[in-house]
Amino acid sequence: MKTQYLNRLPHIAPIGATFFVTFRLADSLPQSFVNALKAELEAEITRLKKEFPGNTQRIRDARARNFGKYDHQLDTQPYGECHLRQADVAEIVAEKMRALDGSLYDLQAYSIMPNHVHVLFSMATQVVDDQGVWPEEIPEHYVQLDKVMQLIKGGSSYSINRHLGRSGKFWFKDSYDHYVRKEEEWLNIALYILQNPVKAGLAKKWDAWPFNYCSPYLLDRLMFRS
Repeated sequence: MKTQYLNRLPHIAPIGATFFVTFRLADSLPQSFVNALKAELEAEITRLKKEFPGNTQRIRDARARNFGKYDHQLDTQPYGECHLRQADVAEIVAEKMRALDGSLYDLQAYSIMPNHVHVLFSMATQVVDDQGVWPEEIPEHYVQLDKVMQLIKGGSSYSINRHLGRSGKFWFKDSYDHYVRKEEEWLNIALYILQNPVKAGLAKKWDAWPFNYCSPYLLDRLMFRS
C-alpha cells in the first residue's frame, strides 16, 4: 500500500513503512546552492531515464548522492542563525518528536544538529495489531507522513518562536524523506544519523552528543552487527 504526495518534491510514502527524514531550518542554505543542486539532480535523472529506462535503483542512488551534498553543506558550512545550537531550542524539537512516539510512529533514532534534524521512525505502529498482523485496507485513522511532519515542525516552530520572541518561518517547508526497504539499509541509516555530529566535528563519540537518540532495540541490533 503506497501513497504519494507533492510538496516542492514528489514523495512516496508506503503505509506503515520506516522512514528516514531530514528537515532543516528555513535559512540554513543559500538559495543559489539549493537551485544549483536541484538543477544538477534534474539533469542527472533525465540522463538516467534516457540511458537506463526503467532502472529505478540508479535514480534512487542519484537522489542519495544529491542529498549527501546537501547534508555535507549543512554540516561543514553552517549558514543562517543555526538556532538549534541552543540546547533549550533543541530540546523543544526533541520533546515534540518524543510526544508522538508510540501513537503515530515508533521513534528509533534522531540527531538534532545546529541547523537540521535527522530522524528515523517506523509508522507500522499505526497499522499493526497486537499480534503483528497487517490490515488489508488502510485504517481510517491512519496519519500520513506529510501530516506527521506537519505536527512535528508546526508544533515545534510555534513553541520555539514563542520561546525566542521571534516570528516568521522557522523550518524550510519541504523535508527530505526516504522509506527504508531492507534491514541492512535500516542499520546503515541509523549509523549515519548517530555519526552525523561526529563527522561534523561536534563530538568525539556519537553518544557524547546530547541531542542524539537511539532506541534500545536498535542499539542492540547495531551492537550485534559490530
